[in-house]
Amino acid sequence: MTSPTDEMADESLGEFAALRLSVRGGVAELVLTRPEEGNPFDGTLHPEFQDAIGRLRSRRDIRAAVIGATGEMFSGSGGNLEFFQHVNRDLGLWLEIGDAARRLFLDILDLRMPVVAALNGPARGFGATVALACDAVVAARSASLAEPHVTMGLVAGDGGPVVWPHSVGVLRAKRYLLTGDPIPAEDAFRMGLVTDLVDQPAEALSAGRALAARIAALPPLAVQGTKRAVNRGLLARAGEVLELGLAYEGLAATSADMREVITAHREGRPGRFAGR
Repeated sequence: MTSPTDEMADESLGEFAALRLSVRGGVAELVLTRPEEGNPFDGTLHPEFQDAIGRLRSRRDIRAAVIGATGEMFSGSGGNLEFFQHVNRDLGLWLEIGDAARRLFLDILDLRMPVVAALNGPARGFGATVALACDAVVAARSASLAEPHVTMGLVAGDGGPVVWPHSVGVLRAKRYLLTGDPIPAEDAFRMGLVTDLVDQPAEALSAGRALAARIAALPPLAVQGTKRAVNRGLLARAGEVLELGLAYEGLAATSADMREVITAHREGRPGRFAGR
């Protein structure tokens, strides 16, 4: 059986280097398209993703959206040792990155239409934050979520302290934000980080698309008002902690701790950090 949206052609909403954006039957589909790099939220994806969110916001006919990815990973952390070393030496660069992360995170929370994240594989760092800022999370059983900022000497400041406690409670959120340990999708489902499970990675996007289509078929004022009411608490929490978290993250990014993380990784040894 086919739905009305299956009989319509996709309408492209622009040309991008790191993602694909289209709409069909009132459902937008945003797919990250750099699988060979792990679909990182880096200097290429950040502005394109924000541009895509702006295009969704401008279309009154779009009633739901799904965010997915190609390849084996939903999204990696978006940095390597050379990148972190460059950031460590340039506070101005970090301030630009932090501001971009803040604006993108708030734009997702404030979108009028519900958004479904479809995790075909691991979602790490800001990729996990983006997924948890959505309104439902469909995940393959082989997927996982992780916030590994601390393992690289960074404060988890770019949205993690907002969405993780909101999803799993403060104590459990701190357990994973303070270790960077990954959470397998089945455990994440039991904990409340994932709303729907599918068996295979290839099924995640189609299941996410189907859920988004179900939402899009409902009365839009009721759906959008419900989302806005629920997300008001998240936006209020973001107002309380997001700027502070990003400020702490900037301090960590330019610290001696970060330099030691980079050196230890290159030398293949545990880090040796000064007492505080």
